Amino acid sequence: MTMRWYVVQTQPHCETKAKIHLGRQGFVTYLPRYLRQRRHARRCEMVPRPLFPNYLFVAFDIARDRWRSIHSTFGVNHLVMAGEEPAPVPDGVVEEIRSREGDDGYVVLGLPAGARIGGPVRLIDGIFADARGILERIVDDRRVAILLQLLGREVRVSVPSAAISAA
Repeated sequence: MTMRWYVVQTQPHCETKAKIHLGRQGFVTYLPRYLRQRRHARRCEMVPRPLFPNYLFVAFDIARDRWRSIHSTFGVNHLVMAGEEPAPVPDGVVEEIRSREGDDGYVVLGLPAGARIGGPVRLIDGIFADARGILERIVDDRRVAILLQLLGREVRVSVPSAAISAA
């Protein structure tokens, strides 16, 4: 057997604690994070957040490593199982997430396939469904700004990034 990736469910807000303690036991871990905008007291700051809250990835060889110790690790709720054995993550998933990391090590949350800043998009949901516009910018991890032609002038609309597709 070889090293495979598996999923660990952590206790609430204990992803980093679980990662540290698993690392101390010799396990290879991966906790994908992204930067999210937080507003507090009229200030905006970018703070790191787990991409998958309460979960992280751990790599081990099921035949060689003592993986059952993961269940009793500080910060860990349990290893995601398929019957009596851990459920492996499909090949390429962790590598795909890692390929989306920027130079700072944080995952860059993307746009729908084919959509790019300055390019044409179509709204597929909400009150402006089927309207076409220009993708102006990414507002934060969940919203984008679109320039629409409404009533003879250009109007900026902020919508969820899931509500657009490339035109």
